[in-house]
Amino acid sequence: MTHDHDLVLRPTAAQTEAALNPPPGRNGGDLVVETLAALGATTVFGLPGQHALGVFDALRRSDLRYIGLRVENNAGFAADAYGRITGEAAPLLLSTGPGALTSLAALQEARAASAPVLAISSQVPTAGLGGGRHGYLHELPDQAASFRGVVKSVHTVRTQSQIPSAIAEAWTSALTVPHGPVWVEIPQDVLLAKTPIPVVTGGDTFPEELPPRPELTAVAADLLSRAERPAIIAGGGVVRADASKKLRQLAERLQAPVVTTFGGKGAFPWTHPLSLQSWLEDRHTTDFLEDADVLLVVGSGLGELSSNYHTFQPRGRVIQIEADLGKLESNHPALGIHADARLALQALLETVGERTDPAAPERVREVLAKVRERIASQELTLEQDVLAAVRKALPSGAPSFWDMTILAYWAWSAFDAKAPNTMHSAQGAGGLGYGFPAALGAAAADPTHPVLAVSGDGGALYSIAELATARQYDLNVTWLIVDDGGYGILREYMTDAFGEPTATELTRPDYVALAESFGVPGVRTSPETLEADLAKALAAPGPSVVVLPAVLRMFAPTHLD
Repeated sequence: MTHDHDLVLRPTAAQTEAALNPPPGRNGGDLVVETLAALGATTVFGLPGQHALGVFDALRRSDLRYIGLRVENNAGFAADAYGRITGEAAPLLLSTGPGALTSLAALQEARAASAPVLAISSQVPTAGLGGGRHGYLHELPDQAASFRGVVKSVHTVRTQSQIPSAIAEAWTSALTVPHGPVWVEIPQDVLLAKTPIPVVTGGDTFPEELPPRPELTAVAADLLSRAERPAIIAGGGVVRADASKKLRQLAERLQAPVVTTFGGKGAFPWTHPLSLQSWLEDRHTTDFLEDADVLLVVGSGLGELSSNYHTFQPRGRVIQIEADLGKLESNHPALGIHADARLALQALLETVGERTDPAAPERVREVLAKVRERIASQELTLEQDVLAAVRKALPSGAPSFWDMTILAYWAWSAFDAKAPNTMHSAQGAGGLGYGFPAALGAAAADPTHPVLAVSGDGGALYSIAELATARQYDLNVTWLIVDDGGYGILREYMTDAFGEPTATELTRPDYVALAESFGVPGVRTSPETLEADLAKALAAPGPSVVVLPAVLRMFAPTHLD
């Protein structure tokens, strides 16, 4: 009898030849790039440094495409977006100490948003591992400790023979749900030493699936089938699992209204009769969800933003499907189903009964009408017009990446993403500087669509150096900078809380002139001409900058009432 675990993959003639006669001049860095190529990587991001030179030298002997950014944190954001767009683990090559640590904020965002990033860093020579203080440049007592609370897994390599297996193990970790960033570190001497190890050719890895427990989906299906007022909250897990069609099928079968979280934008059609859109920071939506007798939460931990700043208190039964075990029932008691959203929704579709509820679309229309009435009472025409202009200018299939800025906060609630996996922001960790470098990563992933980045002037200054990257690689990104002369949202927060702002006003450059100094076309626009100027920039190949001088306001919060 032959068992699956008895099967051995035999090398091909070409693999045998490569193993017996490896090309000369290879080092440990070659093992890194060969492993990445064998795993299926085609593009890597990063920034060279003294201890990482072995890897970067090996890049010129490989077919991997290298996109070099100007700051490690921005390289991390670019890899994050590449992972979100492609679903692949995006390699991020970094150097030791300051270079590695500068990537932490980007890796935090990737972890919060479940973006698969494979960060590979150099380390001080092997003799410096283990906490001794040898005085090496960039030395830390325990570099890996700085990343353990941020990434999914940490892998320290000590010999060349460990490189292929460590990277493959990290790759599998990054792509096992919930996806996320992982960390591999390799000492300088291991990377630089010549290697007798054959060329790496085998790279098949099989990330583990996370199916739901059948007894739990049976209970969930029964609850949903018998519900009188079911509702659904769809989070980013639906988008990452490519489960939007299954979500729509289930919602229509149950006649259950659906609201998408800010990370789940596009998971459900915006204009569908059952769509509550994304108005989570609105008391009318919160009241509606609280009134559901059975609430299905798919791919969301019901965190601060998704729960209207923890004012949401469900009165009915909650069913929560979540791939991240740490998020399961972390905020509300629920029938917790630890599973990938796609597999769990499929299980429900196979067992749930069909409901009829002709009144459901009318109840959705009533909630949306109340939301519109509330917004209309606040004289926010400028903000709505600007957001509408962006939507009209952006082609339907084009992705957009939003920094932490007032227009992005509007977009979370009011922007129609048109399709899943097309609207992304830094709302996972909430750090500044995400929009533009992330858009560069997306453009590298898919050059067939223009990519939009949206930043305020404060966030733009975090990543202004990447205009050089955009020009160097001719990446098709249009960067909309809303210039209000400061940290606009913090200005509003402080004025509301203390009567006046402090430390929010900024001296800033002429962004059009600055863009042009990098060889990137720039244009200064107005709310009236924004749609035309933005559409023209998006239609032109290569990078461009559109600057909108405007002071935008946020709609009033409801969680403080």
